[in-house]
Amino acid sequence: MPLPPARSTTNGDGRRPGADQPHTVSVVVPIYRGEHTIGDLVAELHRTTEPATSPGGAAYVVEEIVLVHDHGPDRSDVVLAELERSYPEVRVIWLSRNYGQDAATIAGMSAAQADWIVTMDEDGQHDPAAIGAFLDAALNERADLVYSKPSNTRPHGFLRNITSRGAKIVLATVFAFPDSTRFESYRLIRGDIGRQLAGVASNGVYLDVALTWVVGTVAQVPVALRAEGREESGYNYRRLFSLFWKMVLCSGTRGLRVVSLLGVTLALIGVALAAVFAYEALTRDNWAPEGWTSLMVVLLLVSGAILFSLGLIAEYLGVALHVLVGKPLYLTVDSPTPRPARDLSSTVTSRGTDRVEH
Repeated sequence: MPLPPARSTTNGDGRRPGADQPHTVSVVVPIYRGEHTIGDLVAELHRTTEPATSPGGAAYVVEEIVLVHDHGPDRSDVVLAELERSYPEVRVIWLSRNYGQDAATIAGMSAAQADWIVTMDEDGQHDPAAIGAFLDAALNERADLVYSKPSNTRPHGFLRNITSRGAKIVLATVFAFPDSTRFESYRLIRGDIGRQLAGVASNGVYLDVALTWVVGTVAQVPVALRAEGREESGYNYRRLFSLFWKMVLCSGTRGLRVVSLLGVTLALIGVALAAVFAYEALTRDNWAPEGWTSLMVVLLLVSGAILFSLGLIAEYLGVALHVLVGKPLYLTVDSPTPRPARDLSSTVTSRGTDRVEH
């Protein structure tokens, strides 16, 4: 019986990353409010564009930095245009409007060209020095996806940290998503997987959930998070809840199973109460339950469950409708929305930034 063909270890052109040449890395950064932070991050990443060796001995190099402009409220577009002129490895992807962090990240992944794709935030809390350790974990564990694992308390407020952790626990227990507890925006993805996933991702997709559909082995690397380079986070609680709800809707039919379970639970409660009432009526004289109180409690409980179920089903139908009518996940344009001339007199300020001429 002939043996199946061996899995290719090349990039399709005969070269073998790590053997014939260093592993190449594309860094993708979605930009929403990065006017005052992205310059410092690019300056750090620029120092990784020279060939380096990971702690485990793997040769790698960051060959491009893909910055995705997601139409934030600040002057990020001016700064990004200056960075693209100053650094030859920087490429800017301009989105036609604000689509959100996931869509912007997927747009950057679609444009990335390297063997590996690293995604990170714009605010400086992710240390580029961890890229080598990510690559070691991917090679040693034969993992196509590597997440950062924060080794310190997140540099956010207590309430945001506790709600974020609670949301991940709910996803892991109620919606059977154990991997959600390790979802992080600082991650390394095998390049061909990232590009193909970006090509088929539809509107409403949550990137980390989509990655669970196509990736087998996942690794984690401890990383110390740094303080954000700005005072106010780009996420408020409304945006965070929106992300949580998107994860719920992307979990397949698990949400509908919760609706079914809710219906079964209420039916069992009804049967139990009916049995109690029948027993009391048969064994006690002149017994009757409190009419208005019990009736209102049951009505509120059942009607609330029905409305919640209908709302969840409607959300699923909304996601399906967006896919059917062809609503795009994102749309790119050739240049940012033009600004008045007076708004273009801006320079990039960053600590220790070495400007590179083309």
